[in-house]
Amino acid sequence: MKTTAMLLLALAASTAQAQESDKFMPSDLARLADLTEPDLSNDGLSLVYTVATANLQEDMAQSDLWRVDYDGRNRKQLTTTPDSSEWRPQWSADGRWLAFLSDRKTAKAAKTGDADGKQEEQNTQVWLMSAQGTRLRRLTAFADGVEDFVWSPDGAKLALIVMDPEFPAGTPKPKNPPPIVTERYQFKEDGADYLGARRKHLYLFDIASGKVEQLTSGAHDELLPAWSPDGKLIAYVTKRGPDPDRHLNFDLYAIEPRAGAKERQLTTFPGSDLDPYWETRPAWSPDSGRIAYLRSGEDKWIYYAPWQLAVVDVATGKETIPADIDRCFYKPRWAPDGRSIYALVEQSLVTHLSRIDLADGKVADITHGDRFDYDLDVSADGRIVVLGGDDHQPYEVSAVDADGLRALGGHNAWLAEKRLADVEKIRFRNKEGTELEGLLMKPVGYEKGKRYPTLLRLHGGPVYEYSHEFMPDWQAYAAQGYAIVAVNPRGSSGRGFDFAKAIYADWGNKDVQDVLAGVDHVVRMGVADPDRLGIGGWSYGSILTNAVIARDNRFKAAVSGAGASNMYAMFGHDQYIREYELELGTPWNDREQYDRASYPFLHADRIKTPTLFQCAEKDFNVPCLGAEQMYQALRSLNVPTQLVIYPGENHGLTVPSYLRDRLERNLAWYGQFLKP
Repeated sequence: MKTTAMLLLALAASTAQAQESDKFMPSDLARLADLTEPDLSNDGLSLVYTVATANLQEDMAQSDLWRVDYDGRNRKQLTTTPDSSEWRPQWSADGRWLAFLSDRKTAKAAKTGDADGKQEEQNTQVWLMSAQGTRLRRLTAFADGVEDFVWSPDGAKLALIVMDPEFPAGTPKPKNPPPIVTERYQFKEDGADYLGARRKHLYLFDIASGKVEQLTSGAHDELLPAWSPDGKLIAYVTKRGPDPDRHLNFDLYAIEPRAGAKERQLTTFPGSDLDPYWETRPAWSPDSGRIAYLRSGEDKWIYYAPWQLAVVDVATGKETIPADIDRCFYKPRWAPDGRSIYALVEQSLVTHLSRIDLADGKVADITHGDRFDYDLDVSADGRIVVLGGDDHQPYEVSAVDADGLRALGGHNAWLAEKRLADVEKIRFRNKEGTELEGLLMKPVGYEKGKRYPTLLRLHGGPVYEYSHEFMPDWQAYAAQGYAIVAVNPRGSSGRGFDFAKAIYADWGNKDVQDVLAGVDHVVRMGVADPDRLGIGGWSYGSILTNAVIARDNRFKAAVSGAGASNMYAMFGHDQYIREYELELGTPWNDREQYDRASYPFLHADRIKTPTLFQCAEKDFNVPCLGAEQMYQALRSLNVPTQLVIYPGENHGLTVPSYLRDRLERNLAWYGQFLKP
């Protein structure tokens, strides 16, 4: 009997372990492959792209280059560098070569020890290899690396974006860094540290000789170079004026690829023409006569106005908006005949690859259904690839055939072995009658009629939206028995300018009402347990979390990551000085605005929800000060709280162990208060 009982116990334990192993767990974060930057060869026969994975041995994110034929054959990893990364791959026009960026060490640096203190720093340069991944060599050797590059059409030259050197050529670096001195209006940027007089400029690099020529200079930055197909001009994005830091008026410029050439301004709209934040490059028409790009609203509206597809005639400067549909466009690419443009178009809960007819402005979806497309490319012969995913599939690269999509990758095929939670749309109205939308993920093993502990997750931005894309943290929550509610409140993108600007200079008011209406809806559905509610978010999702728990005590646990609630203290402390003054004004002139935006901190005594605060040590986007002040307020009030700081990280965490730690801590915090 004893033996039988022990066998039954062992069998039960084994069954339970098997049931857990087929769910998505925090440890699975490190198994995910993140695909980006698809680039088709001119003949459309081959595709190269970047795959980022977790290097657990080094505890770092690391990316390599992969190649696959358009027909799906011969998928091959081209680079394998455990201590460095490769990205931004680009084909030469003849398809024989691939250029890319890499932060790998040179042979000289690798052989130099630490003893003499002369080891070269690992910085980013342009590298070259054959299309088969052989004959690898470094092309550039700039002291402070290369920010960006693009091939010339004849394959003989590169246009580079390079930061002004910190020290003159041939000058040894001092033992300790020199004092940081700045006179910049915006003097911080997340990932770039403090900003001084050094700027990013356009250079010309001859591949055969290694000759370097600087094309632009001055107290401004040049970004996102794009070479015209006829080779006569290089287009780029820049902000000019007496103080470029004080405005958002990015414009397109062009210059001939020779030293001493004069720049020419192409766009003149008094607002953002291709803000680099939109992750989109200027796209030349096949005949080199026009450039497709993105345009937003006037500076006042910052990121609230949807960025529209625009086209400028290079010869005349005439600017047109082909399809004025009050939605955000991304990453335009020309059709080979120049009569239409492919782009990603955001709608509520989805982003689809679409075709825009330039003659009549009609927008036709090419991809369909509940998915989120993130990137695309179009070859000279008209072949198309799209990078996108859905609720159960991370970004995957696919060929666009006449009868639909054909996957070319399969890097996350292991997810098919997991029991993933399903996602459904929810639609409801707030108290004012405004129709709202969101997503509901029910827990794995959901039983109808049973109520579950429920997490309200809040997105960043604020002008962003939850979409039908793979959310690994949600899957981990659902695997542990939570339902997840994700509402797109007023202030979100995907529903036009008026919907987004509803919270302009009024954070934590209308959007609080809307997300609470979403919780009420899921309670009425019989899914959410009203006595076991949690809330959380990162960035603006954290700012909104703080606003919600300062106004409503129904939540039993909160996780607030990389947020802030004392906007007086953030003025001049984070990277958004320009945006603060445009939207809120200044603390000395607009006290009412700053008081309203700082409501959760100024009324912290109303917060009763146990809250876990998190931040990244090197974050200049939403610095740790925001989390630290809210943590200190709750500690002073004896509300259960904890502060977690991730060392050396910027706004978006990248260290694999920290990503896992954050998710495990979130689960533990929610479990402590929602599953006692």
